[in-house]
Amino acid sequence: MENMKELREKFTEIFGEDGEIRTFFAPGRVNLIGEHTDYNGGHVFPCALDIGTTLLARKRDDNLLRFYSMNFPDIGVIESRLDNLLYEEKDDWANYPKGVLDVFQKEGISLPLGVDLLFYGNIPNGAGLSSSASIELATGVMLNELFELKIDQVQLVKYAQKAENEFVGVNCGIMDQFASGMGKEGHAILLDCQTLEYTYSPLQLSDHVLVIANTNKRRGLADSKYNERRSECERALAQLQTELDIQSLGDLTVDEFEAHKYIIENETDRKRAKHAVSENARTLVAVEKLNEGDLEAFGKLMNASHLSLMKDYEVTGEELDALVEAAWNEDVLGARMTGAGFGGCTINLVNKEKLDDFIKNVGDAYEEATGLKADFYVVGIGDGAREIKN
Repeated sequence: MENMKELREKFTEIFGEDGEIRTFFAPGRVNLIGEHTDYNGGHVFPCALDIGTTLLARKRDDNLLRFYSMNFPDIGVIESRLDNLLYEEKDDWANYPKGVLDVFQKEGISLPLGVDLLFYGNIPNGAGLSSSASIELATGVMLNELFELKIDQVQLVKYAQKAENEFVGVNCGIMDQFASGMGKEGHAILLDCQTLEYTYSPLQLSDHVLVIANTNKRRGLADSKYNERRSECERALAQLQTELDIQSLGDLTVDEFEAHKYIIENETDRKRAKHAVSENARTLVAVEKLNEGDLEAFGKLMNASHLSLMKDYEVTGEELDALVEAAWNEDVLGARMTGAGFGGCTINLVNKEKLDDFIKNVGDAYEEATGLKADFYVVGIGDGAREIKN
């Protein structure tokens, strides 16, 4: 986390000296396995990271809202009012906290006063580690604590997702917000995206570490392709529902899917559904293997997940494939793309002793294959969104 003293100095420089400044933090997340299953009613297995968004906040005595980000200093202070919260293109990143404020009010939660807000994020921008969810959760926790609203954390998670869906207009599932809100140090979360039932699994990596590798390919396609994949899966589900009593693709076992896939007329839709069903099954087995301490089996399932995302879901792209293949040529237990795809990051389970070699060799091979330089982050698993007491 950036030096707190510097953040506080910047806050008073921008917003003045008066009143109590409080500090909040919400983490980014990485999904270990279970990709593109969340909106298909399946399971995901994310963990919160020890990087994320720090938010300094102070109540005002009027209904003005002022937003400032250390990450976008050239944008300056963005102003809005509690009684006039609108999505505006020019407000850029500030639409995320604005969306949360808007959802709170639409849910009938009275916000008596405006706030001054300073954000600082240390999640690599555009990496697909969910900086937007961490901004939303930091905002939600801040409102909850500042105004003593006593809202349950899972409810805050739902409000954050609603802000992204309805205010920002990104049709995301609930995983990102859930992982940021409900993370637990040293654990991953098995989440059933249909029921929101969840359990924590200790991440005992023994002599291995989690390494995130960023392709540094901007994810230009991700949003449009994401909505396309959603509708392909919805079409497949609608056809299956003509003969099967299911709520989502996540309700099917692999065998049930194989027995009924003929119902899906379009071959592309069939492939998309195959990924959703097989990935959900892989995720459940992966969690079992991890709980048994079988890291090797867990790693193999990560590899299988990537192949399914590449061949059946077709969301990887040349850069992610090059980065994963370079990892597979090294001594890794598992490597796969994580996040929406078409750029962003891979997650790798790497032997600590081989870490330097891994970073060097994978970086070189990736640059040779794509002309791009990858960035590598060894990440820790942290707690969910909370107030930081000084």
